[in-house]
Amino acid sequence: MSKIKSKYICQSCGYESPKWMGKCPGCGAWNSMVEEVIKPKGKHRIAFSHSESSTVSKPSPIHQIQAAQEPRMLTGLHEFNRVLGGGIVKGSLVLIGGDPGIGKSTLLLQVSSQLAERGNDVLYISGEESLKQTKLRSDRLGVKGERLFVLSETDLEIIIQSIMETEPAFVIIDSIQTIYNSEIASAPGSVSQVRECTAELMRLAKTKGIPIFIVGHVTKDGTIAGPRILEHMVDTVLYFEGDRHHTYRILRAVKNRFGSTNEIGIFEMKETGLKEVLNPSEVFLEERAKGASGSTVVASMEGTRPVLVEIQALITPTSFGNPRRMANGIDHNRVSLLMAVLEKRVGLLLQNQDAYLKVAGGVKLDEPSIDLAICISIASSFKDVPTNIYDVFVGEVGLTGEIRRVSRIEQRVQEAAKLGFKRIFLPKANLGGWKWPEDIEIVGVQNISEALELAIGG
Repeated sequence: MSKIKSKYICQSCGYESPKWMGKCPGCGAWNSMVEEVIKPKGKHRIAFSHSESSTVSKPSPIHQIQAAQEPRMLTGLHEFNRVLGGGIVKGSLVLIGGDPGIGKSTLLLQVSSQLAERGNDVLYISGEESLKQTKLRSDRLGVKGERLFVLSETDLEIIIQSIMETEPAFVIIDSIQTIYNSEIASAPGSVSQVRECTAELMRLAKTKGIPIFIVGHVTKDGTIAGPRILEHMVDTVLYFEGDRHHTYRILRAVKNRFGSTNEIGIFEMKETGLKEVLNPSEVFLEERAKGASGSTVVASMEGTRPVLVEIQALITPTSFGNPRRMANGIDHNRVSLLMAVLEKRVGLLLQNQDAYLKVAGGVKLDEPSIDLAICISIASSFKDVPTNIYDVFVGEVGLTGEIRRVSRIEQRVQEAAKLGFKRIFLPKANLGGWKWPEDIEIVGVQNISEALELAIGG
């Protein structure tokens, strides 16, 4: 008998080693190397893995390839359609990740119901819940449809056989960490199982033209669990974000081969399921306090959509040796950098002040155009001088205190004017080459000192 071979695989990054190591050389994680038995691959392979045609593919000149617009399947959720780039593309493989209980299964069950009501056969495969549990959720959401089929299974071969027999127009796998391939001698959820099961589902989606959505667990850092190659294999990666203690949820596209990346869709969680929010700017600003210091509004671009969000700052004298810098929804390193700019270029003594910043509504902002609004919020709270509630601030702040130009300024200004704001501060370099609405005042600023003088009086 041949000796059983094994290898050690890092469960965080997929690094392989012939022997066990306490620390993974690939990602630096401790105690993440797990032994997996190398099982020789048998001759049996799933039939769909091979192309239906026996001819060998050959390279083709790119000018001879016929480009065709891919038809898309539309759901009843416009926010979901826009995040995907205009609808679901046939043959696409989409990965959705998010914290436990955030609403991934609820969203996909609602989408399945809408597609079934539009005359499409939908197969919902749950590896975590029984058929009765799925039925209880569907009754709560009011899901109906004779063309929605549910299967509770974790064996990949049985799942593929069911898909081949049912021939659905849409498939959901919830979740990929519970599916296992019997040809691989490792536990479900391991690196080898996740990688191979995703590869088989990808071949099925491409050869049969069936769009497949797979749900992925996330780690404590908020990233998709399993090997990083999982995100490279799929066509689209969606993250479902939000706080379970709040009702709003954000669906964000971080990778999309068929549309714009960093596109977001906003939903509100209710007892009957998720309801889309068509005008998120009004939602994020509806509870804004009037006459409060440290509050500013920024026009941020989320994909192709401008969103107006409130940034709040609280600056208080510190009672410790080292002042605290805390930020929710903003990178705290950016806050420290901008506070250093305010101290050096404007003369604000912030080195003995604690700083607490927050983006209202649970949104995460990471684009450079929010720098000016952060600086105005910090200065407003430090001097205890409120800003005008009808002002909006847009601009990137450099280390020398200059206000640098930002992209898509027209969409930002139009969104601010539509919501009734009277004045918008923006980089002076963005003033030329376009026409702004007549009912909003445009204030071009060149440096942070000028912006503070006009916004809060220096």
